[in-house]
Amino acid sequence: MNMKFKRMKYQISAPINKIESSIKLPSSKSISNRVLIINSLSNSLSPARNLSDSDDTKIMKQVLNSNSSKFDIGHAGTAMRFLTAFLSKIVGQWEITGSQRMKQRPIGILVDTLRKLGAKIEYIENEGYPPLRIWGSHLKGGVIELDGSISSQYITALLLIAPTLEGGLTLKLKNRITSRSYIELTLKLMEEFGIRYSWEGNEIRVEEQDYLPVDFSVEADWSGASYWYQIAALCDEAKIQLENLGLPSIQGDAAIAKWFEAFGVISKKSGNGLLLIKKGGQQPQQLSLNFTDNPDMAQTMAVLNVAKKVPFHFSGLETLKIKETNRIAALQNELAKFGATLTEPSHGELAWDGTVNESGIQKKPVIDTYNDHRMAMAFAPMALAGHSLQIADPLVVTKSYPKYWDDLQQVGFTVNET
Repeated sequence: MNMKFKRMKYQISAPINKIESSIKLPSSKSISNRVLIINSLSNSLSPARNLSDSDDTKIMKQVLNSNSSKFDIGHAGTAMRFLTAFLSKIVGQWEITGSQRMKQRPIGILVDTLRKLGAKIEYIENEGYPPLRIWGSHLKGGVIELDGSISSQYITALLLIAPTLEGGLTLKLKNRITSRSYIELTLKLMEEFGIRYSWEGNEIRVEEQDYLPVDFSVEADWSGASYWYQIAALCDEAKIQLENLGLPSIQGDAAIAKWFEAFGVISKKSGNGLLLIKKGGQQPQQLSLNFTDNPDMAQTMAVLNVAKKVPFHFSGLETLKIKETNRIAALQNELAKFGATLTEPSHGELAWDGTVNESGIQKKPVIDTYNDHRMAMAFAPMALAGHSLQIADPLVVTKSYPKYWDDLQQVGFTVNET
């Protein structure tokens, strides 16, 4: 990342309180990345349609179509986890590295598990962290015990290769399962490609079997939709058509459609998508939510609650500290610029009592994004609450939603480079 990119800021303003528009959301990054791995394992000759144009998915495609044996996946955490498992069973010698932040994100649990299946992996620099050197080979399955509260991406990485392991794979998940909806998403996609599985209690069993080539089209991203729900909630009135988005959905983040009803945002099926309708000033007196299945929604909801001055208590945030950044600390730092002091009552929790420290409010805050796309996208709608703000390193949104700033301008936001 060059210095010019780091210094760039966008000034955001929104002299509007009514929005009526149609938005073509990005395709689901979560679905795209899983399907790319599945398609490679199925030896399909027909690529999946409507793939995400996010950085993460582009990186995944580049690696899977590359003739190289050395890969730099930048900030793409999903790619690091999924590809570590995938490359472990593809014969050859591989090296995979990433950004400085990626080198600080633990991967030891996944590596240890793959080694139990016969994988040969070594750490090139620091024990337990990327970069990795992998000797891909034939892997044997078996019964593996894993802590269910770890990142679901570790579990997904193992499940994606499970049908190709000799004897299949049984995962016994201990403790509370975090991000269950993402594990369910993985299994449902595997099922669409012909894979049979069982999930009873905390035990997931996938027998050795073949993926079947399938003609597949990726639906719109519910994580990206969350910012439009947030925008609708912050408007006095809104009618926002979100194309290629549906209910029900195999994406767990679709749960937000119900959450936002408390803020007066109703979702209605319309054409090939959903119409968000907001009228009036309905909002909760306080909000308690558990994000165990939807951790990526935490920033959207925290920023919305501070903008609407709604006290909250969030739980199920145990994985937030090992995301693109420590998202707990990042939210505390940036929402303090709006006079809100967020506390961490215990591990995996975040709370705010609704008190605004007027002396702490910055007139023109610059929001640091910490190489985290969700920080940029969650904070920009604050302009609808009357705040003049700047977003640092705004192009970080390309990780999942490259046209985010264009779409904001389409509905009336002013976005200027400073």
